[in-house]
Amino acid sequence: MVDISKDELRSMKIQLAKLQLESKLRSNLTTELDKQKQRARIAEDIAKSKSEQIENIAKQLSKYLSPQLYNSIFSGEKKAKIESEKKFLSIFFSDIVSFTTISDDMNSKSLTDMLNTYLSEMSDIALSYGGTIDKYIGDAIMIFFGDPKTAGIKKDAVSCIRMAMEMLSKLKVIKKKWRDQGISDKLSIRIGIHSDICTVGNFGSKDRLDYTVLGNGVNLASRLEGLADSNSILISENTYNIIKDEITCK
Repeated sequence: MVDISKDELRSMKIQLAKLQLESKLRSNLTTELDKQKQRARIAEDIAKSKSEQIENIAKQLSKYLSPQLYNSIFSGEKKAKIESEKKFLSIFFSDIVSFTTISDDMNSKSLTDMLNTYLSEMSDIALSYGGTIDKYIGDAIMIFFGDPKTAGIKKDAVSCIRMAMEMLSKLKVIKKKWRDQGISDKLSIRIGIHSDICTVGNFGSKDRLDYTVLGNGVNLASRLEGLADSNSILISENTYNIIKDEITCK
């Protein structure tokens, strides 16, 4: 039997108490770390969910904006505020000849399918040439070159003309789809193009803005489209003087 003095017993009790305290602290620390990890996981899940929601909303918004404008806004290059500036642009207008008469004889589904096919094909061509799609007005399309990005006055105008030429070629292809839907293959489009200094920017109220182009140049492009022959491109003298060395006109 080992004799233990009072001092030794007291020292052992102190050591035991220290060990018990350290063990408790380690246990509490482990529990707290587990809680923090759990909070971090919850915060990460919430952040991921919010990010997915924002991404989904952004994708939905992108359908209402031209890709160039959408990218400029989300990159911070352009702000959602009322402002405008003067720029030299090439303006494009097109529409389907006698569309109102044709649409009156079609049911809503056939009309929707036909128009969406046409607008999708024309829009893909516009984007491939770098055009900024301003808006759809029923069957009409308004596109401009030179903002928010520009390749230079001449290259912008040439791209606009070549885009219009490819649209006419593509129309011949999609007419077959229209015939398959029972739509007359006599459908045609007319195109007007003018190049000029215009005012481009955000217009509207503090609650709702429209990024568009204003000015006599826009009005002239629209009038040229209305005067164009079926399946033809009517350009202004301004545009002709810019592109005449690149594209043959008559």
